[in-house]
Amino acid sequence: MIYTDGIIFDLDGTLWDSVRTGFSAWHIKLKEIGIQADFSYEAFKACYGLPMNLFFDRLLPGKIIENQDQIMKNILDYENIYLREHGGILYPQVEETLQELQKKFPLTIVSNCQVGYIEAFLFAHKLEKYFCDTLSYGDNGLMKDENIALMAKRNGFLHPVYVGDIQADADSTHKAGLPFIHAAYGFGKVKDAEERIENFSQLLQVLKEVE
Repeated sequence: MIYTDGIIFDLDGTLWDSVRTGFSAWHIKLKEIGIQADFSYEAFKACYGLPMNLFFDRLLPGKIIENQDQIMKNILDYENIYLREHGGILYPQVEETLQELQKKFPLTIVSNCQVGYIEAFLFAHKLEKYFCDTLSYGDNGLMKDENIALMAKRNGFLHPVYVGDIQADADSTHKAGLPFIHAAYGFGKVKDAEERIENFSQLLQVLKEVE
């Protein structure tokens, strides 16, 4: 059991799985630009959780492309548009659980994604009403531990908790001084979580209001 006054969520592997949609968007845009996209679905999925500036180097290693920063921006902008239209896969009971959690706690999101990605998620699945604040790597270029701490500070959380799915999430959470809940149904294994959940709705059992 974790006592909290504010929940900070990871996005990919925690609230939804957008890998298939994102993979399609990247291939469509790269083909349009004229760049051969020969990376696999598995390679693309392995990038999830990394800051977005590392995607290009991981997926297209060794390729020196003119105007690479602008091309990367164009791809990410297109991915946001594509995700807003097609959405991803929500994990079971996400909306129902958010609805119940919101009655007790402020809900926020911190992700290593680009500007507009969290908004695409919220728009595609009509979940805007459940979250009071969001923050991404694209917003300020800060690492996840810094953004977790910033989110807690700007919302006045005295006992925040972070919910994520991979070891990097746990490491960032602990570096920020927060307890970590491992979404074990997500993308990765974690060795040092304060709590683990096998499905999203279990948050209703492991979280309690600070008295």
